[in-house]
Parts: sequence; structure tokens; C-alpha cells
Amino acid sequence: MNAITRRWAAFADALHSRLWPIPAAAVVAAIGVGVALTNLEELYGRGLPPALSDHLFGGDADAARSVLTVIAGSLMTVTSLTFSLTVLTLQLASSQFSPRLLRTFTGDRFVQGSLALLLATFAFALTVLRTVRAGPGDVEFVPQLSVTLAYLLAMTSVLTLVLFLAHLVREIRVESMVSTVHVEAGATMRRLLDPSAEIPIGAPPTPPPDAVLLTAGASGFLTRVDEVALLAAAQDTGTVVLIDREPGSSLIARTPIGYAWALASQPVLDKERVQELQARVARAVATGFERTSVDDLGYGLRQLTDVATKALSPGINDPTTAIHTLGHSAALLCEFAAHTLGPKCLLDDEDRVRVVLRRPGLAELLELAIGAPRHYGAGDVAVLDRVFALLRELAWCADQPEHRSAIHDQLERTRAVAARQTFDAAERNRMRDAAIRVEDALDGRWPPQ
Repeated sequence: MNAITRRWAAFADALHSRLWPIPAAAVVAAIGVGVALTNLEELYGRGLPPALSDHLFGGDADAARSVLTVIAGSLMTVTSLTFSLTVLTLQLASSQFSPRLLRTFTGDRFVQGSLALLLATFAFALTVLRTVRAGPGDVEFVPQLSVTLAYLLAMTSVLTLVLFLAHLVREIRVESMVSTVHVEAGATMRRLLDPSAEIPIGAPPTPPPDAVLLTAGASGFLTRVDEVALLAAAQDTGTVVLIDREPGSSLIARTPIGYAWALASQPVLDKERVQELQARVARAVATGFERTSVDDLGYGLRQLTDVATKALSPGINDPTTAIHTLGHSAALLCEFAAHTLGPKCLLDDEDRVRVVLRRPGLAELLELAIGAPRHYGAGDVAVLDRVFALLRELAWCADQPEHRSAIHDQLERTRAVAARQTFDAAERNRMRDAAIRVEDALDGRWPPQ
């Protein structure tokens, strides 16, 4: 993915995850349409054909004002109700599931579109209302077409409110939320892990003893690394750059985030080159106040794990939700296993490694997906059984030795957790059989249960 595509993805994500841009744009558009349409009607309104004018608003100026006033007043009330329901849903999603799901809900296009329509109808009605004229000193003007359009927008808004309530009921279900997270995480994976763009180069270089430290320019979450700018900085300074933090990591200003060292054919790094490189690296590493899914491979799994962990908390005690969430995590991990994971290397024109970017491997992603659910759901046989099932499914899909080694390590850790629990004989047999099925999958067997 090139630099322009990455910047566009970051910009689109910033707009997508905020609730206000589309409603704000709709209000501006409604005001513009209201001004333009009333001006056109004042100039050419009397020339409308009877076949059209007979179906338009036919009242006088007082009737037009009454209609527009009712529309504007009622739409503001409906909009307030819609905003209240939205805030209530956000609060529920934050407390019941995970605060990191708020981005998913605020980015819902139906929610944004509903608020946009309601606010646009209100703004349009007010804009048209100011043009209605009647009285002894004025020539009466009733924008028939504009009033009719305001009426149609109001009726559409009423229908939208009904659909919004139905949509809200569906979206606050945990199944819908985790499904949305799954889809977004899969899209991020396919965008960042393009198999055709992966260059097999073997093991990436490691920093030599004389490597200099590179520090973060600002505090926050690492949201994006400008690969083009970083590669250009390394080439211009004759260095190799290793960024030791991955998107989603928390950075603190002036603390190390990577290393740089001179190429074998270049002189030892002097202070001036180090300062130039440090400044360019700081500009190439973008930070933000929250994690995003643009360049963060593990963010979707983080959200799913948060939902599972919250469901296993004593205050909620909903292991079924945790089990369903682990199913989505299993599907993502199986898709991850089909890609080349780990560090990403950027090459110069001579096919020399100039930039090494840290990315999570399957072992890290697997720990992220099952570490917390295994810990907090250790006493629940069904949860542990689903963890074993996840390992079995992943073992069947993984074919790289390092991936299978990570699965085997997690299998032994999960076995140890199950062995420490006070299960009865039947439950212990169930755990033993689940672990054996994982071993069978690692050996390429899938016997019937």
C-alpha cells in the first residue's frame, strides 16, 4: 500500500469514526439548497406548469409559515430524542462491552445518515421560513416547491426515526457489534498484508553495538508509520533504520522507539546526521490519542478480547458472549495464519534492507486473543473448551513451523491452567479430550468427536 493510499485511509478513518462530519455537511447543504431553491422560485416560480403546480403546496403565506414552523419545531424535538438514544447506546456499549467499541458505533453510516437527515430537514425548513412574505407592505411570496420539499423531508424523517429505532435495537446486540469488529479487522488485515507485496528476505538485520537510539517526537498511540518518508530518510542519511514499536503501541516523547546505524559502506554516524535522521523519523511516526484500525493489525483482536474479558467479569458473568467472541477471534487468527507475519523490511534500489518495521507475529496475536479470556475464564469449563477449540482450528489452518510452535506453546499453557482448576472427573476428561484434539490437528488429523 503506497503512501497516498495510507494517508487517504487514515483520513477516511478519521472521518468515518466521528459522528459529526456527515450531519454537519448535511446542514450546510440544506442551507445552500434552501437559499438556491427559494431564489429560483422567486425568479421563475410563476412559470411552473400546471401539471406540477397542482401537486405542490397550495396554501397562503400564513399556512406556509405554520407548516414550516411545525416541521422545524417537531424535527428539533425528534433530533433531541435521537441524540439522547445515541448517547444512551454509547454509554451501554462502553459499560457493557468495551469502550473501544465506541468507534465502531459512531462510525455507523446509518446512525450518521439519520442524524444528517433530521438536522438537514430542520435547517432547510428554517431557511425556507425566512423567505415567506405576506403583509400590506410586501408582495406575497410563498415558495410552493420549497414548502412541499420540506413536507416530504419531514415525512421521510418520521420514517427514518422508525428505522433508526429498529437499527439501534439490532446494533446494541453484542452479536452485531463483534461481527462489525470482525469485518473491520479482516479488511485491515487484507489491506496491510498483501501477499503480492511481501518480499522474502530471510531474517531482518539486528542493530549492531554502535547503533544509535531513535526517540519518539510526541506522546500517544502510534497510529501510522510513513514508510516512504522513512525509507527516504534512511537513504539520504546512509543508514539502516529499525522501528521497534508497532502501530497501537503507547509512545512517550523522548523515549526510544528504534535504532539506526550506518551502512557498511558509509562512515560512522556523526552528530549532524543523527539529528537530521531523528527529526525525519519523528515526522514519519504519527501518534494519536487513541488506537485506530488503519495500520494496527491487532486492534480488532484487542476489541474482541475486551468484549470477552468484560463478559467474564463478575459484574456481568456472561460466558456465552465470551465463547461467541472467541469464535470470531478464531476466524481472524486462521486468516492471519495464511499471511507472512512478523517484521516488515523496506528495500532500496539495490535490494538492500534500509528500514525494518516491527509487526506482530502469530504468537503475539494468539496471546492477545486467548491470554485474558483463559485467565478470567479459567474456572468455566465451556470457556476453556472454546479456547482449546480455537487452538484446534488454528492448528488445522497453520502450516508455518513458527506458527505451529506458538500453538503448541499455548496448548501447554492452557493445559496447565485447566489442571489447576477444581473440576470434577467428567470435566477433567472433557479438558483432556479437548487438548488431545488440538494435538491431532497439529499432526494433520481431525477425528470425529
